[in-house]
Amino acid sequence: MKTAILTIRLDKNLDDLLTKASKRSGRNRSEIAREALRRQLRLHQFEELRKRIMPFAEARGLLTDEDVFSQIS
Repeated sequence: MKTAILTIRLDKNLDDLLTKASKRSGRNRSEIAREALRRQLRLHQFEELRKRIMPFAEARGLLTDEDVFSQIS
């Protein structure tokens, strides 16, 4: 698997949080940062898809998550 290197600047608070999370989980800082970035990017992708399909859902009367869940359960 090819990898790329990303360098970012962290403020003191974020750096401390990352270090604490690393110690608690037993994973290195890079693993935690990759997981956080992966989750954030997937969340962004989900939100973008949701925006695109909302007009179609609203046209069918699906206005809330509960409306969707009632249709699929």
